[in-house]
This record gives sequence, C-alpha cells and structure tokens, in this order.
Amino acid sequence: MVELDERRRALARQGKRLVDLGIGDPREPTPGFLRDAFLAAAEPVSQYPGPYGTPALRRAAAGYLERRFGVVVDEESQVLACAGAKEAIFHLPLAFAGADPRRRKVVLPDPGYPSYEAGARLAGLEPVRVPLRPERGFLLEPEDVGESVLEETLVLWVNYPHNPTGAEAPRDYLRRLGEAARRHGFIVGSDEVYTDVYFGRPPHSMLEVQVENVVAIFSCSKRSGMTGYRSGFLAGDPDLVASLRALRAHPGVASAEPVPAAAALAWADDAHAHERREVFRAKRDRFLRFFRAHGLEVAPSDATIYLWVRVPGGQASGAYALRLLEEGIVVAPGSSFGPAGEGWVRVALVPALADCEEAIRAWERVKP
Repeated sequence: MVELDERRRALARQGKRLVDLGIGDPREPTPGFLRDAFLAAAEPVSQYPGPYGTPALRRAAAGYLERRFGVVVDEESQVLACAGAKEAIFHLPLAFAGADPRRRKVVLPDPGYPSYEAGARLAGLEPVRVPLRPERGFLLEPEDVGESVLEETLVLWVNYPHNPTGAEAPRDYLRRLGEAARRHGFIVGSDEVYTDVYFGRPPHSMLEVQVENVVAIFSCSKRSGMTGYRSGFLAGDPDLVASLRALRAHPGVASAEPVPAAAALAWADDAHAHERREVFRAKRDRFLRFFRAHGLEVAPSDATIYLWVRVPGGQASGAYALRLLEEGIVVAPGSSFGPAGEGWVRVALVPALADCEEAIRAWERVKP
C-alpha cells in the first residue's frame, strides 16, 4: 500500500491523468434539496451540538426503518445519531469493553472494513479474523468462528451488503446469526451502510429478524451522496443503545447543527436514493460488460458501489494494482482489506460515467 501511494503521488506530480476507482467516495453531487437544508440551518450563533442527534433526525431515522424494513423502533431509546458510520464502528467496542472480563474478542470478516479491527484494538480487545469464502457467498458463519471463541466474544461484526465483495445476506442467515448471539451472549454489530445501494431485490436488515443483542449502523454517505457531511445513525437493542448513548457525550463527535437538518430530510425521502441507484447501475453495467469481454472474473453481486475482481494469472493484488496504476487506473488491492482479500482488487464505481469509459480504455491495454 505504501508503494502504491508513493507511485500514485509520483505519477500525479508528473501530470499523469488518473481515474480513481479506489476510495469509495462518489463524485455525484449531493442532491440540491439537502444542500439547501444544510445552508438554511446554519445559525448566526454557533453553539455546541447535542451528541445524540436532534429529535427530528431520530424521528426521521425511525420512520425510515419502518418504511424500508417494516421495523418499528422507539426513537428515544433505540435510535442514536453518529458522525458517519466509520465513527460509530470505531467507537462501538469501547462502549462495552470491560463489562464482562471473559469477553475480550471482537470477531470480524476478512476481507472487511479496516475500522472493525482498529476499533477493537483501541478498546484493548483481541481482533479475530474469519476468512470469508466465495464458495459460501462470503458469509461469516458462526460455526466458522467456533463455540469456544463465541463464548469469549464481545462483538461480532457483519457487513451486508458487504464491502468489498458486494455479497448479500439471506434472511435465514441473519436468523442463524441472531440465534447464535442470543445463545452465546455476544453483540452483533451490523454494518448496513449499503442496504439502499442495490440493483436487484432490496437487501435485508438484521433488525428485521432480531433487535435483542443487535446494533445496526446506517449512513447518509452512499445512499444520499453526503460523504462529507459525516452523518448516520445506529439503532437496535435499547440496553445497548443506552450504553452507546452514555459514551457519546465524551468523544466530542456530534455533528454541527446544519448536518442533522439535512440528514433528517434525507432519511425521509426515498426518491433521491432511487435516482442515485440508477446512476451507479449504469456504471456497474458498463464495467461488467467490459470485464466479461476481457475475461476477468467478478464476484456475483447485486449491491454496493463496488465490484470485487479476481486478479488474473495468479498475480498478487498489489502487483496488479501497480500495473493498472501505470495505465492511470487507481484500484484498491484486495489485500488492503485483510489477508483473505489477496488475489482480488476492488473497483469503486465513484467517477463519472465518462471517466469510467476512460478507465476501461486504459484497462484494455493491460494484458493478463
């Protein structure tokens, strides 16, 4: 990764045109009505924002959960705002570390979002990576963890639709996971930031099958094009939310008042999320046509803004990413998401469609 970053900076200094398919930060503008709400909420006097989210934001989040998943939650005791999903994921283990000295493990998917492990280490806990296998749909099965480890587990992280593979979780899988959480007493941290970026059937939420022992995390970033606003919410078991609420008063991560004003409108509106899905669909379909024609294998997926592409010819992920970089294409090597990601690269559908076409033309020059 260091070598990739250094080479990328060197090419940029040389004036090399780069198409960035690496970081998951879409270029489409934030919808105008959300920008207007943000500006309208900027008060002449700036004061400390509340750490729990405004009542309007929590009410809109609860309304979204009921409308989208048929899940009814209490906006006061079961919903809590966060400064984007990354912040909530990073801090979640800290809220529960030490409550039970026997539970020192945090189970996380490999490949997976790096903040799961970083948050566990900050809390003084032991990360346990579980390799996800393509032949099993990249599902983190409790049986793969083992009974003895589950008895010592504080938090088990799942992320469906999954970053980086795009895998989705069937409802029966979520039910099995929930039963294991009740049986062994661990917390399910369910990262659901991509549940509204889909191209087939709408993905499920863990909250549809169970609230007990569950904290689900949602974000405005990809759904609403608000990555820079840093706004999301978490919802679930009221006892767990109470512990997270107690923590949130201390780190100083509350969003500025204009942010929840825009976020409340975002969670109350579905039309803009549908429009953004169609934009991502066009880019996704174009890349899939190219990969098929070019003989590159892509993991089956109908969700997220990512495509998980197998590196051809048994090359290392980093080496292949460097080859693409020399042609002006930035991708994320699979190994940056964990050892089990070796042999893959992640393509983020973030540039404009015209830039995607440019990347495809450049990729055609890279021989297997």
